[in-house]
Amino acid sequence: MTEINKDTHIAIIGLGYVGLPLAVAFAKYFKVTGFDIKPGRIAELNAGFDSTLEISEDQLKELSHQLSFTSDPVDIQFARVYIITVPTPIDKYNHPDLQHLYSASRTVGQYLKKGDLVIYESTVYPGVTEDECAPVLSEESGLLFNKDFSCGYSPERINPGDKEHTLTQIVKITAGSNPVAAENVDRLYRTIITAGTYPASSIRVAEAAKVIENAQRDINIAFVNELAKIFNLIGLDTHEVLQAAGTKWNFLNFKPGLVGGHCIGVDPYYLAQKAQEAGYHPEIILAGRRLNDGMGQYIADEVIKLMVRKQIQVTDSEVLILGFTFKENCPDVRNTGVIDIVTRLREYHVKICIQDPWADPQQVLLEYGITCQNEQVTGRRFDAVIGAVAHQEFESVDIAALSKENTVVYDIKGMFDPEITHGRL
Repeated sequence: MTEINKDTHIAIIGLGYVGLPLAVAFAKYFKVTGFDIKPGRIAELNAGFDSTLEISEDQLKELSHQLSFTSDPVDIQFARVYIITVPTPIDKYNHPDLQHLYSASRTVGQYLKKGDLVIYESTVYPGVTEDECAPVLSEESGLLFNKDFSCGYSPERINPGDKEHTLTQIVKITAGSNPVAAENVDRLYRTIITAGTYPASSIRVAEAAKVIENAQRDINIAFVNELAKIFNLIGLDTHEVLQAAGTKWNFLNFKPGLVGGHCIGVDPYYLAQKAQEAGYHPEIILAGRRLNDGMGQYIADEVIKLMVRKQIQVTDSEVLILGFTFKENCPDVRNTGVIDIVTRLREYHVKICIQDPWADPQQVLLEYGITCQNEQVTGRRFDAVIGAVAHQEFESVDIAALSKENTVVYDIKGMFDPEITHGRL
């Protein structure tokens, strides 16, 4: 294994929410080449713009002498450490989709040299790095795993839009396919992670630790979502109940809502897949997924019920949805739960207007086939207003100016004054 030092050249494969911050952090100490298969992404980064809004133009300019971006795989051939940060989504059947991981491994394998180290950060179920990815690297390179090259695993813990818990401020789990690799992976990350590292005993332990992080959150959110449904039926305000219960020192502070994004709504399926391969049917994990996946439909149905009670004509009614991204103050629309509200409302033949100051309207149109506007809605009044995503821009929204005399206001995220809302989780 090549020794890690200041002359080590690192290639980051995949420049999304995980890869770009990682490339920037390492470029302060090493020469880094960032690779992405999307030429448009490379063009914007070379122009000093990051559409994920995680990295500023000044940060990119400051490190331009150490950090380069490319969509040509030939440019990664001189790296000695490869870090793969590509997405690991699920398919339409909720099965893990490892195609991006296989493709990235094939690309790296073409340029792999003796002594190189390949580290994976993508979320996977235990065993993927060594049983699925390493053989691809060997096949492409003709090199022997754990003899000619080694692998590492250090699961990403990026929280999109969070400017407090940034990459370097979160403890990083590290692991290697052999003792030397494990030490090199840990030494490498200790260079940039001020919060410190946690060396796991094996890659499988590190993979398992990552995949349960978000499964745990998913189950806890499912619990409070179920509470919200129960309290709605018996006439209690969920937020008031949770606030009261939160006075106990060890009460877990979870709130009801939509579960989307590329982690919490996806990772539990990776764990479930591995469990089923081992002959066990995971009941709590999949029950939590089913409940959270149904929240968009539940919210839409609740809005329709409120409209009916107010004797509002549902067919051809106009509904405003405030927010479309999967979380507040973040432009990421991947796996957004808001689309489930839209889909359900369309079944009632409702006319929908979506405003989101953070979402890219072109991306929304491309991925979901619906229109979304960044500009504040003016000069229109709606039959229902749904507060879906708590962007900071919505803190001062004038609901009265958007409402008719009989408008239903539904608040998913506790964004509005309870006195003006007719329903909320």
